[in-house]
Amino acid sequence: MGTTEIKENIHWVGAVDWNIRDFHGYSTYKGTTYNSFLVMDEKITLIDTVKKPFKNELLHHIHQLTDPTKIDYIIVNHVEMDHSGCLPEIIDLVKPEKVFCSVMGEKAIQSHFHPKDWPLEVVKTGDTLSLGKKTVHFLETRMLHWPDSMFSYIPEDKLLISSDAFGQHWSTSERFDDEVNEPELMAHAAKYYANILMIFSPNVKKLLEKVAEMNLDIDMIAPDHGLIWRKNTGEILEAYRSWSRHESKEKVVMVYDTMWHSTEKMAKAISEGIISEGVSLKLMDLKVNHRSDIVTEILDAKGVVFGSPTLNNGMLPTMADMLTYLKGLRPRKKIGAAFGSFGWSGEAVKHINGFMEAMEMDIIDPGIKVKNVPTHEDYQKCFDLGVQIAQAVKAK
Repeated sequence: MGTTEIKENIHWVGAVDWNIRDFHGYSTYKGTTYNSFLVMDEKITLIDTVKKPFKNELLHHIHQLTDPTKIDYIIVNHVEMDHSGCLPEIIDLVKPEKVFCSVMGEKAIQSHFHPKDWPLEVVKTGDTLSLGKKTVHFLETRMLHWPDSMFSYIPEDKLLISSDAFGQHWSTSERFDDEVNEPELMAHAAKYYANILMIFSPNVKKLLEKVAEMNLDIDMIAPDHGLIWRKNTGEILEAYRSWSRHESKEKVVMVYDTMWHSTEKMAKAISEGIISEGVSLKLMDLKVNHRSDIVTEILDAKGVVFGSPTLNNGMLPTMADMLTYLKGLRPRKKIGAAFGSFGWSGEAVKHINGFMEAMEMDIIDPGIKVKNVPTHEDYQKCFDLGVQIAQAVKAK
């Protein structure tokens, strides 16, 4: 795979990781890319590098445009190892005049690589760097999603190089949003936001307000993962505005696991009650659905229902894993409910409620517990709970 010129004299020189399937708990079943950009100007500038195993791909792409030793500057927008893993080797080879990073980026570089003589230069929001015909404007984006993160904006090209914001984990031979299926692209973007940036939604909201205040003229957004936005920049910006405000629709996600199918039977009865009220439902068994795909569905849902049988005075490990993962992402403005079967104690519902309380969900019912196998009366109670959930979602 060769380089791609994304703007005049600005080239994608990154790498495609077709085989990665897990990104610290996030299912990357379609791989990812590590996007790196080379600006060919009076000062040849490399913006971000790639994950260490892909160093040779990066160098091969750079070689197609210039001798890597002719690179003058390196800009480090983000120090996470998927973008800086080969940075020490690139610096040893290139011997750049300067390596630019944010205030927190310098601290991250020091603690990751312990360099002794790198020509680090710290930049802050509002600082600019002349490359010749092009100028780089820096914008710190702390906690999107690391303290060191920053954007690089090139006004002459109306290009925002956005680090880990606006990305997707998706390996493709195409480089631009208008070269792929748009609904699939937005689905990957939603999954990326839900599993990486949802926790930082207040920061995203403030950043979008700051970008609007700065009146940046943007017609292309180049993230560090996935496709580059050149047609649908307005759509992805609007999606981020919606997601950062925790906007949702009349939809319920029901997440459950089951031991001897009693909890599963309860889940289906509750589902029938929800559907009877005309509310959209996603029924997701933890045995066959990955936590990161479930979180993606929860992103725009008003209601979330969790079901687990009791095991050893607690819930099933799959449910504990799911709730721990979700709690860390801090979903907001959700209606919640719990249910489950039990043999002799029945604490699962109580523990699930505890997680929902910690996530500040509006718990509409203490939850339904059924001993062993549900009866017709239990099925009716489950159906009624589903109706109650649906009505609460429609009223929210």
